[in-house]
Amino acid sequence: MDTLNDTDTGSVANASRPKSAASWGAIIAGAFVAAAVSLILLALGAGLGFASMSPWVGRGIGPGTFSISAAIWLIVMQWVASIFGGYLTGRLRTRWIGTHEHEIFFRDTANGLVTWALSTVLVAVLLAAAASSRTAVAGAQGAVEGGTSAALAYQLDKLFRSGIVVSTGQGTVDPRVEAGRIIVNDSAAGGVPDADRAYLVGLVAVHTGLSEADAGRRVDDLIANVSSEVNQVKAAADAARKDAAEVSIYTALAMLIGAFIASVAAVLGGRLRDEHV
Repeated sequence: MDTLNDTDTGSVANASRPKSAASWGAIIAGAFVAAAVSLILLALGAGLGFASMSPWVGRGIGPGTFSISAAIWLIVMQWVASIFGGYLTGRLRTRWIGTHEHEIFFRDTANGLVTWALSTVLVAVLLAAAASSRTAVAGAQGAVEGGTSAALAYQLDKLFRSGIVVSTGQGTVDPRVEAGRIIVNDSAAGGVPDADRAYLVGLVAVHTGLSEADAGRRVDDLIANVSSEVNQVKAAADAARKDAAEVSIYTALAMLIGAFIASVAAVLGGRLRDEHV
């Protein structure tokens, strides 16, 4: 009876030993390269975006154009990073000896997909960390600044432009404080009730020396201006919501296509690797 020598026994043991079809070394390398390319392109896109914007009227691109440009840049960023990461993963993997070509194709595709997924998670974690730090700073600044908005303060200055205040036993009382609370509260509620309007007219008449008719016109002008500003803010918020929704949809589609590109690039890199090694 034939017996297996040590070499044969080692070969059988190595052949039967389970091995992962995922080339994790190549996947991790490709994922880090893809993440780095994404961050480089993101920084470049941010720089180009800030360079194309301007606070001056009539200069720079508009919000709509900026949103479209941002969506296109995100698509390009996703595709270029996927090509780099997927191709590098395919070229760096080890060669699978004695494996059917269909299985090789599947493994390369899977490795490219995993590379894309890992790089996406890395970029998302980095961006989330940066966004959370910015949110904390913005919250601290908002808590320090606080108070009435500049636009409302200006409108109240117009309402009480005589600057008359009432002296009380505990100091001076500026009627703009109470009027501001009324306007802010009623604006949030969607309108100024007749009782609040009458009260404001009385305040203006007392503190400015105007007749009730003139005071009523001032109050009506203030209410109209504040209502117009609130509507403008709502319109801007609605436009920003629509732009954000479009950018999110385009980004999701770009990510799906990026996953496909990474898989194809990994297959291409793997085939070239097998042909040259």
